[in-house]
Amino acid sequence: MRLQNKTALVTGAAQGFGLGIAKRYAEEGARVAIVDMNGDKAQAAAAEVGMGAIAFSCDVTDGAALKAIVADVIAAFGKLDIVVNNAGTTHRNKPMLDVDEAEYDRVFDVNVKSIYLMSHAVIPHFRSQGSGNIVNIGSTAGIRPRPGLVWYNASKGAVNLLTKAMAVELAPDAIRVNCIAPVAGETPLLAQFMGEDTPEKRAQFRATIPLGRLSTPLDIANAALYLASDDADMVTGTVLEVDGGRCI
Repeated sequence: MRLQNKTALVTGAAQGFGLGIAKRYAEEGARVAIVDMNGDKAQAAAAEVGMGAIAFSCDVTDGAALKAIVADVIAAFGKLDIVVNNAGTTHRNKPMLDVDEAEYDRVFDVNVKSIYLMSHAVIPHFRSQGSGNIVNIGSTAGIRPRPGLVWYNASKGAVNLLTKAMAVELAPDAIRVNCIAPVAGETPLLAQFMGEDTPEKRAQFRATIPLGRLSTPLDIANAALYLASDDADMVTGTVLEVDGGRCI
């Protein structure tokens, strides 16, 4: 059990990559807090994960709510060891000037500002206990961008880089910070990434991935398990590409 006696909080965990991570962590002994803006789906996900998982409804762009949830998780489990900043969104695949300002703001608020807000909520606790582990979900879009996703690409480039900056600053506090960069995967955002979900579009995306398939929640969950475990005790500031060779 690689996460025995560990407590983890995963945002955007009611579906997709987040749910896959929550399940994998619970299988490896972690007590898991599922955070999602859809409260009903969060409760259903917690029931699916089992193993004493608890659910919270929260918009990750609300700093006060995040601080309250972190306090509640610590009260419920006694401590918090791992935070996975997985919640994310995108604008639909379209020309960059067709993305309106509200769409742009929402993408950066959810994908980037949420990590800033979560950092304020959780780092004081990690410092007080002398350890902590943060896993951010970036993207290959921030390394090898696709057309039609300019502002989403930029937001994930920020996540990839801020991970490295956080890792350097927080290393003296024994807080590790790493990032996973998935290639396009089987999640509810896939249709927006592609513009439309058709067999032809899927074939086009798969053709850009040397291993010939999209990523799955289990692919990302296994990477997140490694980064959160003691097996990665000397790993910080990495952007782990889980991409079937897309970024080569």
